[in-house]
Amino acid sequence: MPGPLEGVRVLEVGGSVAAAFAATVLADLGADVLRIDRAAQVPDAPAEPLPDPLARGRRSVAVDLKHADGPAVVLDLVERADVLVEGGRPGSAEKLGIGPEICLRRNPGLVYGRVTGWGQDGPLARRAGHDITFLGVTGALTVPGQAPATPPPYYLSSFAGGALQLVIGVQAALLERARSGQGQVVDAAMVEGTALLSVMVDQWRRTPGRVTVVDAPFYTTYECADGRFLSVGAVEPHFYRELLDKLDLGDLDLPGQYDESGWPLLTAKIGEAFLSRDSAEWEKVFADSDACVAPVLAPGEVADHPHLRARRSFVDVGGQQQPAPAPRFSRSEGVVPAPAPYVGQHTASALRDWGVDGWTDSGAVRGV
Repeated sequence: MPGPLEGVRVLEVGGSVAAAFAATVLADLGADVLRIDRAAQVPDAPAEPLPDPLARGRRSVAVDLKHADGPAVVLDLVERADVLVEGGRPGSAEKLGIGPEICLRRNPGLVYGRVTGWGQDGPLARRAGHDITFLGVTGALTVPGQAPATPPPYYLSSFAGGALQLVIGVQAALLERARSGQGQVVDAAMVEGTALLSVMVDQWRRTPGRVTVVDAPFYTTYECADGRFLSVGAVEPHFYRELLDKLDLGDLDLPGQYDESGWPLLTAKIGEAFLSRDSAEWEKVFADSDACVAPVLAPGEVADHPHLRARRSFVDVGGQQQPAPAPRFSRSEGVVPAPAPYVGQHTASALRDWGVDGWTDSGAVRGV
């Protein structure tokens, strides 16, 4: 079955990993994504497809945007597109001659999606930033009474705060276009998306008497006898009681779960218990439990986890195990994504399919 976005044409103009991830999600959902790559990056000889999850499922057209005809090639494609996704710094697309004003004149129904760190305007709009920058300024690294938290080992701001917010915005704009017939610009700022992701924890911090779970003994990781770690998320009191029972700590006189003064002792007792057995033994103990205990897996182990394997949560893409498209649909389930293309791999065929093959012999495009 085709994906739910079958028939939606997306132009992707490179510039950031956030824009690439947004385009990947749209492609996973069935959109026809055509990436505009730099003509200077076309390899001298055809290359093998790359196992790159941030470039899978789309085709590549190589365009020299500094050539006199380069912007015209992209604008011809814009006329036939539903969506354009770009992740350059504010003003960079305008300098290339493919900014939203000219694109929307050529195609008034175009949804022009932009993802940046700080947004398209404001005093920091043109400043550089990285994931930790946006985590810091939105309070996501703040732990009351403690040193700032260590940033997570994945790009939370870029992917969840920026790319996924852009995907939501693009889909919402497509729905609105069905009513109005008009396209519009979607401005996704990582800093604003990250602030939105933090709203629940921020509300907890504002609630008198409410304890946040950061570094709590019932919401952390513990080492086992074999050196491997288990994650524990027994936040609710009934889950916490089950955790203590499974660890044979239920009959001890321990501090209350939310008594922060007793957390060092709780951490020590729970840590000693986990160190008494190997991780595999503890996984069996908690196999049918709601204590919210799970192994801490290395990236290469994830696809073999029994639950993820049973759901086919990973698929083979170009010889590499990658996460399957998500979410799932009862009727419109997509296909396994194609491997990432090399630059210019589809220049001639994609231009032909989109009806702008008159540029094939122009010096503004390269590739096969």
